[in-house]
Amino acid sequence: MTDTLTMMLQKIEEKAAAYAELERYYSGTQPLAFLSPEAKTALGDRFGRMASNLPRLAVTSLTERLRVTGFTGVDVWDEWLRNDLDQESGVAHREALLLGQSYVIVWADRLGRPLVTVESAKQMSCLRDPGTRRITHALKRWETDTTTEAVLYGPDEIVRYRAQQTGATTSGFRVLESISNPLGVPPVVRLLNSDRILDEGVSEIEDLKPLCDALNKVLADMMVSSEYVGRPRRFATGIELEEAAVLDDDGEPTGDTEAVNPYPDANRMMIAEEPAAKFGQLDAADLNGYEAAVGVLTQQIMAVSALPAHMLGVLTDQPASADALRASEASLTARAEARQQQFGRSWEDVARLIVAVRDGVDPMNVDARVKWADASTRSVAQEADAVTKLFAAGLLPASYALQRLGYTDDEIAQIRTARRTEALDTAGIDLRAIAS
Repeated sequence: MTDTLTMMLQKIEEKAAAYAELERYYSGTQPLAFLSPEAKTALGDRFGRMASNLPRLAVTSLTERLRVTGFTGVDVWDEWLRNDLDQESGVAHREALLLGQSYVIVWADRLGRPLVTVESAKQMSCLRDPGTRRITHALKRWETDTTTEAVLYGPDEIVRYRAQQTGATTSGFRVLESISNPLGVPPVVRLLNSDRILDEGVSEIEDLKPLCDALNKVLADMMVSSEYVGRPRRFATGIELEEAAVLDDDGEPTGDTEAVNPYPDANRMMIAEEPAAKFGQLDAADLNGYEAAVGVLTQQIMAVSALPAHMLGVLTDQPASADALRASEASLTARAEARQQQFGRSWEDVARLIVAVRDGVDPMNVDARVKWADASTRSVAQEADAVTKLFAAGLLPASYALQRLGYTDDEIAQIRTARRTEALDTAGIDLRAIAS
């Protein structure tokens, strides 16, 4: 086993614990933080899980604004749709935003057509050239029912390894087969979520974790307080307690007795024969302090995640119009546009590899540019009105106006064909007669 393979297998293991923690936050199953051991002992198994799953919202709110609509310079849209990348690209964005990175592998299927698959960072690692920062080697490792498989992608050859047991990490791998790589570069592209040059990917929810822990702690405290002191408590004085038998685990009397309250908590009527008996009620606890704490933490979460107030359920700050909605989402839109720039270079590399596999050319000689849908929230009527005015003023051609409205290249071609057909029908031209 080569040193490169061992190094890359170790890189997968290095991030396994961090990825597992991020996935717990994404699913809302992270352990409750800031809770004292005494409180955990007092609550016991009566306390359920309390989690406000804002990390998932932070990831999905960005993912839904990252939609590839086409490419310029290359004709790869048919391959894009055939590989289901109109849906799978969203999965790649979600993985990269959550884990800090995701991968795309481009190769050929059994018919020689480009085959594009989206891969998780939990199964892959890569090595980059320190000068060009381009991938020099990439590795994918996965498990079957009985074996552990690995594929090492290099610029000249692709080697497949297998270990005859599940759970193999860095040992036990043997070469299964080796094929040459005619592309000259590893057929692997990494989507990196980072705004730094030397970062290896940062999760979108990394800064949210302590804030969400604090929010969940406050919500848990509020639920416990509402259970114990949120309701008015009744009390009675001058009443003798009753003696009840102490039972063992099997429900049998042990011979001992204990003093118990003669009035069960669920009893709505309390009656006493003693003349000195008095009844009263304690005031319920005021839970407004928890509401203020939740508000402070929510504001911090909004500042860190760029999520607007209406997405976090703050009903007192609802946008009153479409313009107000766009203004409230300006920070989120800017963050989504920044992610478009980061991920756009990776999708352009994917387009180059698709052309290289399909046409047998050098991917470095292919020029591709990705096109994104508008990241901002705009109503259909508002967008149509703005584009129509620009088209009527002669500032936009019809094809570009349709692109601004969100139509794909295939849909624009169908619209142009339909308009041509309708124009010929209106003119009364019989195409069949002309063809004959």
